[in-house]
Amino acid sequence: MKILVINAGSSSLKYQLIDMNGEVVLAKGNCERIGIDGRIKHATHDGRSFTAEISMPDHTTAFQCVMNALLKGEGKVIDSLSEISAAGHRIVQGGSIFDRSVLVTEKVIEDIDSLSELAPLHNKAHVQGIRACVSCLGPDVPQAVVFDTSFHQTMPPEAFLFALPYEYYEKYKIRRYGFHGTSHRYVSARCLELLQMEKEGSRIITCHLGNGSSITAVKDGKCIDTSMGFTPLDGFMMGSRTGTLDPSVVTYIMEKEHLSAHELSELFNKKSGALGISGVSSDNRDVEAAAAQGNKRAKLAIQMMYYQIRKFVGQYIAALGGVDAIVFTGGLGENVAPLREDVCKWLAFAGVKIDNALNATVRSRECELSTPDSKVRVLVIPTNEELVIARDTQELVRDLVKE
Repeated sequence: MKILVINAGSSSLKYQLIDMNGEVVLAKGNCERIGIDGRIKHATHDGRSFTAEISMPDHTTAFQCVMNALLKGEGKVIDSLSEISAAGHRIVQGGSIFDRSVLVTEKVIEDIDSLSELAPLHNKAHVQGIRACVSCLGPDVPQAVVFDTSFHQTMPPEAFLFALPYEYYEKYKIRRYGFHGTSHRYVSARCLELLQMEKEGSRIITCHLGNGSSITAVKDGKCIDTSMGFTPLDGFMMGSRTGTLDPSVVTYIMEKEHLSAHELSELFNKKSGALGISGVSSDNRDVEAAAAQGNKRAKLAIQMMYYQIRKFVGQYIAALGGVDAIVFTGGLGENVAPLREDVCKWLAFAGVKIDNALNATVRSRECELSTPDSKVRVLVIPTNEELVIARDTQELVRDLVKE
């Protein structure tokens, strides 16, 4: 069975075609600048690749470019669209409606669209991606949707509610939803597999660290708390996002700077975090380079981020009543050895010990960093959200597809 995995953004469409017989990624790529001009980057499992500038006025056109890339020319990996058995879509916000992956129906599409207010940059684009997929592959090819928020639906009320008047939860569903759930789900399950641990009784903290970051406490294989909240702005500081703020800061800046709600959102989401503190960049590589050259604000941005990460991990050790394993994933978690070393150094009180020499060599590969005498296992596990989506899709469509 070949499954096409789609991750549609407001002006982008990422894709992977996965052969589930061996879980081989036959091809992957990204359509960028949809609605502006258009560019596709495409690569195959056997090393072929190309980049092309192609007009993409909408997602349907972009999807057609993907089909052409898979079927024709230097990036061809299939002979016919009939080889694609199903499509799986990543959806950022499932709200309280979806606590698991489901097959696409018109009602499901309408429900995803109804949640757009909670994820305006994402859910509208996801709906466009689903409809574009139907337009190109036809209505007979089954599709599934996998939600970033569904893994976090196991949080208890004391973890997901905010201390607002309860009526706002009842009226507007204002609560902690959490994000990066597909990643946290994959790496926590993979951790159990690698360490040959039973799910029941296990206590794992997963750290998805990138330009957007979140940390999740996983008990018995289920999420009990996570750092992102009502939106992906919450938690600790990120590349350009503030993380958690005193709410009075919001009203104070609004009054002093005479900013609208939209302007505040832009400030907190796109001009803050490491970018706002360093004044250099939202990209950690640029901030690290500036810090190495003596830029004090860049160094401060790094120190703040490291401090906030280890503080959240400490909170979740308490929430879990101890911890068996800590997992680092995401662009920073997989590749930035000084970050892992700093966090683990400050967790020595909990019995965390890692091999610093080994840690310094690890980039984007599965590896256990903890020493034999460490009371807590520490691992780097590259995330694979696309594989989770493909597996869920395969399970959902198994009875609908003839192989």
